[in-house]
Amino acid sequence: MNTYILDNGLTTATIRTGGIEMEYARFGTGARPFVILPGLSLKSVIPSAATVAEAYAAFGEDHTVYLFDRRKHAPEGYTVRNMAEDTAAVMDALGLRDADVFGASQGGMIALYLAIGRPELVHRMALGSTLCRPNAVSNAVVERWIALAQAGDVEALVRDSVEMTYAPATAAAFGEAFVRANSNLSPEELRTFLVMARAGAGMDCYADLKKIRCPVLVIGAGGDRIATADASREIAEQLGCEAYFYGTEYGHAVYDEAPDYRERLLAFFRK
Repeated sequence: MNTYILDNGLTTATIRTGGIEMEYARFGTGARPFVILPGLSLKSVIPSAATVAEAYAAFGEDHTVYLFDRRKHAPEGYTVRNMAEDTAAVMDALGLRDADVFGASQGGMIALYLAIGRPELVHRMALGSTLCRPNAVSNAVVERWIALAQAGDVEALVRDSVEMTYAPATAAAFGEAFVRANSNLSPEELRTFLVMARAGAGMDCYADLKKIRCPVLVIGAGGDRIATADASREIAEQLGCEAYFYGTEYGHAVYDEAPDYRERLLAFFRK
């Protein structure tokens, strides 16, 4: 394991276990582990770990927070279920059990499989803008992104990602900055994106949701044009769990857009 301490005290590390290599970031001093599983992204989330640590600073009082990236050098045919298995292996290697887990978008899909297959690892779980099986809307978006990535049209891919992920007001305010930050994708980053984008094809854990025994909070948004709010409702109804839905003023990335989103998460995990 290689470990690095950033200027603000945030720790980043690379863990290797059972043939898996994964980067993660850690911050906070609380007793209970809190695992953040981010969504599909064009680049690694670890360079943005300081921003995440600042946004989730309040969680560090009750938790030691772990932000997991995806596995490095993931093979072709990699699936969301495989992502959950690799996440479990890394949690085992780090000695993490009975963790509070927040999964956003594809990270929520991973969290579902984690709670189904390894219930002892999950104490409470929050799911943001996610789904338990693809739908016509999500399939169309992901298939378009895959086509753009295969064509090497990075600018069109990034612009479409911004437009679909964020509410119009957010995209107008910050979209160009996001495009600039992601315009220099390397061939390996494009390959990784394609592997991860294809990973949700055929996923369907709807029937297995009843196996989840931990408390769950589902959060969706009416303006979600990737997973859709209906996908979040489907999960909440099947689980009979707590749920909250924002209106159409927020998009798929409501977890970054709504000013009270993290407060809702923290209140749920402090119950």
